[in-house]
Amino acid sequence: MESCPTNASWSAVEAAAAAGGGGLGAALLATLLTTLAGAPARMRAEAGYPPDAADRLLPEYDFVVVGGGSAGSAVAARLAEVAEWRVLLLEAGADPPLSADIPPLFHSLQESEVDWGYETEPQEAACLGMEGRRCYWPRGKVLGGSSVLNAMLHVRGNPRDYDAWEAAGNPGWAYRHVRPYFIKAESFEMPQAGRPLRQSGVQEPNPWGDYSAPEHGSSGPLRLTQRAWRSPLCGAVVRAARQLGLRVGDASGGRQAGFTLQHVAVAGGVRQSAARAYLSPAAARRNLHVARRAAATAVLVHPGTLVANGVRFLLAGRNLTVRAAKEVVLCAGTVGSAQLLMVSGIGPRRHLQSLGIPVVRDLPVGENLQDHMQLVAPTYLFNRSHPQERTVSQWMDDTYEYFAHRTGPLASLDLLQVQGFIKTKYEDPQDDYPDVQYQHIRFPHRDFETVERVSRVTRFRPEVHEAVFGRPVSRSEIYVQLAVLQRPRSRGSIRLRSADPQVPPAIDPRYLTHPHDVAVLVEGAKFSARMAKTKALAKDFEVEMSREAVPGCEHLAWETDEHWACVVRTLATTIYHPVGTCKMGPASDPGAVVDARLRVHGLRGLRVVDASVMPTIVSANINAPVVMIAEKAADMIKQDWGAIAA
Repeated sequence: MESCPTNASWSAVEAAAAAGGGGLGAALLATLLTTLAGAPARMRAEAGYPPDAADRLLPEYDFVVVGGGSAGSAVAARLAEVAEWRVLLLEAGADPPLSADIPPLFHSLQESEVDWGYETEPQEAACLGMEGRRCYWPRGKVLGGSSVLNAMLHVRGNPRDYDAWEAAGNPGWAYRHVRPYFIKAESFEMPQAGRPLRQSGVQEPNPWGDYSAPEHGSSGPLRLTQRAWRSPLCGAVVRAARQLGLRVGDASGGRQAGFTLQHVAVAGGVRQSAARAYLSPAAARRNLHVARRAAATAVLVHPGTLVANGVRFLLAGRNLTVRAAKEVVLCAGTVGSAQLLMVSGIGPRRHLQSLGIPVVRDLPVGENLQDHMQLVAPTYLFNRSHPQERTVSQWMDDTYEYFAHRTGPLASLDLLQVQGFIKTKYEDPQDDYPDVQYQHIRFPHRDFETVERVSRVTRFRPEVHEAVFGRPVSRSEIYVQLAVLQRPRSRGSIRLRSADPQVPPAIDPRYLTHPHDVAVLVEGAKFSARMAKTKALAKDFEVEMSREAVPGCEHLAWETDEHWACVVRTLATTIYHPVGTCKMGPASDPGAVVDARLRVHGLRGLRVVDASVMPTIVSANINAPVVMIAEKAADMIKQDWGAIAA
């Protein structure tokens, strides 16, 4: 039954909106949502997560999976398909909050209790516009991990990314091998596939591009869509791409260059996290136990045999131990898995010895850190002669539509649903290997609350915030076309600050220390400026680049390469895609931590299955590749233990 909020609830919303200066963002919306009788309970029941097993843990399981994020949820659920195996999943966080289910509220989850809330070390060549030159690193501390607080974008990457993994000595990881696992994971709602438009008897192409059904799964656990509410600006961006001669079509169907309507992990207007996709269907399996608020503190390794045989963890203030009869599988992420290995004595010898940690295995854990950077610039004004400002009444209508029908703006990601991939002058024009990705964010006129929240999680200094967001949004609706560096050459590291596993590690990505990274993002900014001048944007939507000077770059001639390079070093920030700290590679590779079957070199009974194993970062948002890695790893584990044929 549909429920309407009371008049008293609407009055509270109106008062809060007035106090907030007219911008109604995630915090206010989250308050509003709880006033809709029955809706929270209904959405929670739909999730159907497994019950908490914290009070009924066994002393031993066949497999202990550490980390219930994108990889851990998938691995645990797939291993539990073998009925005779007992599987324990340890997750440091709790269940996702209600606000996590509602697509556009993802920014509200950062800096919340479901976020580890890491920060980088001060950067020498980047993050110049941030407080203390530090970039903020949100990572999921919740069942479902970062798939609960990310932007739900499902992007595979370029086939050449995976072919390079195999060429580096990792058999079975070429695109032809991993493609079936992308398909296995997906249940993709095709966008008007096979239904071209007809006008005056002439067949016209789908305005959103061509999509190949055989390239996508239709029965996997992770439900994806492209059918959601879209602002008119989405279509304008796609038309602008066509006016520049770019292809429009599926970026995960074998070809990547061009613009496309994004695949998003949303179904029925609700976020499809890895926990919802994999753990909810497995909730009734009696051989799968899931323990919340169980923070792993060490992997237990027998000193004589070098076999990992258990995990120590902290639960409700107690130090507990659980044994693993077959394997420990680390799925704690690029930060968490590296930290847990090192505090367990698996890592660089000198570093561990400096902290008094007995060395179990000398391996380059924590090295090879890579991340995508996004340039939060230029800012564009649009609809300047009649800027649209969201009213309290419109927000209330949107909220009612969402809970009544799961449609409308609250069921979508708005302009984030459009993405693009281009090749700069640094790539071979004959190759389909783009080096810049584009994503987009949009803010209504005078939506100060939302832009301040976004600015806060980027850690922009106040004067930088005012130049990038504050003054522009006071004049007009604004959007930012985010240029994302796809294959950074800069490399960083993660190091322990302490032998105490509860002390956050030191994260130093060394952003933009390789000059090529700056040069590519400069080209990315210049392309964005050209795109804004197309008829589809400049004329039809009155798009104009904001001329607010970026603090620290005022002395440079506008739109020169020197100017853009300064903007890049000041405004570029993480897009939350850290990978590589437990690099996959053969034993002959001095930088490798795990082999091609994700087993830790020199040890038995221990694997790492998450983004940390990527030898090189993929040309895409990393959640879909991480799920693929988990699907493939689950099959490899089953093969190695005789559950399925090799």
